[in-house]
Amino acid sequence: MLSKVKTCVLQGLDGTIVEVETDISRGLPVFNIVGLPDISIKESKERVRTAIKNSGYEFPLSRITVNLAPANTRKEGSQLDLSIAVGILTAMEVVKQRFFDDTCFIGELSLDGNISRIDGALPITISLMEKGIKRAIIPFDNRDECSVVKNIDIIPVKSLSELVLYLNEELDIESYTSTTFTQTVEEQNQYGDFSDIKGQYALKRAMEVAAAGHHNILILGPPGSGKTMAARRLPSILPNLTFEESLEITKIYSIAGLLNNRSFISIRPFRAPHHTASATSLIGGGRIPKPGEISLAHHGILFLDELPEFSKSVIEVLRQPMEDGIVTISRVNATLTYPTKFMLVASMNPCPCGYYGDPVHQCSCSQKSIERYLGKVSGPLLDRIDIHIEVTPVSYNDLGEGNSDTETSSEIRQRVNKARQLQLERYKNDNIFSNSQLTTKNINKYCKLDLKGQKLLKEAFNKLGLSARAYNKVLKVARTIADLEGKETIEHQHLAEAIQYRNLDRKYW
Repeated sequence: MLSKVKTCVLQGLDGTIVEVETDISRGLPVFNIVGLPDISIKESKERVRTAIKNSGYEFPLSRITVNLAPANTRKEGSQLDLSIAVGILTAMEVVKQRFFDDTCFIGELSLDGNISRIDGALPITISLMEKGIKRAIIPFDNRDECSVVKNIDIIPVKSLSELVLYLNEELDIESYTSTTFTQTVEEQNQYGDFSDIKGQYALKRAMEVAAAGHHNILILGPPGSGKTMAARRLPSILPNLTFEESLEITKIYSIAGLLNNRSFISIRPFRAPHHTASATSLIGGGRIPKPGEISLAHHGILFLDELPEFSKSVIEVLRQPMEDGIVTISRVNATLTYPTKFMLVASMNPCPCGYYGDPVHQCSCSQKSIERYLGKVSGPLLDRIDIHIEVTPVSYNDLGEGNSDTETSSEIRQRVNKARQLQLERYKNDNIFSNSQLTTKNINKYCKLDLKGQKLLKEAFNKLGLSARAYNKVLKVARTIADLEGKETIEHQHLAEAIQYRNLDRKYW
């Protein structure tokens, strides 16, 4: 008997439908899987055999051939277990239906016949919906994750025996739907509040500008000046995620196997890899390329604390993803592309001891060691960071109990949201969502300066020795500052503030 069952394999974030053709014929007992399966699929023979037997069905002592079509596409992942088992049971006529044109089966089998949770269930389900599949049979533990996808029936099953009863119409399982996408107050507040930061008004202002325009920011200052504290509170003033953004992030976390017990990512991610991280862990890779830290920070923040402590070869790999918003990972087995629209927040000391330029502490570093330390951050990478802000130690008066004159994250977020809304309205026909995404053509259109502003920018360009990229960064930041004040035109004071965020170009490098 011949049966045909559909399943799906992932290539990056995109799924490819695979038809599992199963034939049971006379001959010596043998179980072959063909069609470029990887090791995990070859091993599925033992899982499928044992799961069928422990579910109360007799495994056929015949010649079993399973073909994974198309045969020229490499298949990876244990989610093919369920489709192979259903194909065998259908060919045995245990399952009465023989063809499943609009149904797809995904799931890993345990030896007792239960269906285990898999990684990548959400992107698989989205791909199935886009390819016209009407019904997806999925593991019960993946039900919340997959049910956010509309226009496809999600049927969660716990075991192989339960699935057989459902397919034979002896058991009714309703299509699963989840609650609507929401963000709780606890999730919003898990990163802390800006009111915790005492003093450092210039730093908080720079953070607000960065959040309003999705600009990369570098914070330079001595130890204990609040660099890390401010960076970890930056997500609390970012706009809430839209449903579409959450869906993109959840797909990435699903593939990486980092959803854990969550069904959906509803808050902006904050990733802070240690400075011992390798280039592969940062950009992604492996034998089967997985998303790296820059993809896990998509629509969120990538925080690199003590930037010069990272290997120079590691931080240099950030240059292309920061510009393009994607990273392409090429391996022998596959070439995959993941999104990387992250906001880079980096912090560093001005020298190895940390006290170069400090008004109180004495710096013990030689000029050569300072130059070597700062040289780990290259000019091209620095050029791609929109905002540079230098901070000084917090004074005792700012730390005093009576000093409560500081804004909360909620108050700052309101201004950020207004600025972002202006940008969405302005760029609705340009497929742009924030000022940081402006191209040269868009800058000429939306960042026009009057004669006074042109003169100021020319002086700054020559005095600071700015590059063409830094010139564009200044205009983008000035556009964001104007948006925070609700101004349609960039005025002299907006441009002046944007220029001061580039003063580290000349002072240290």
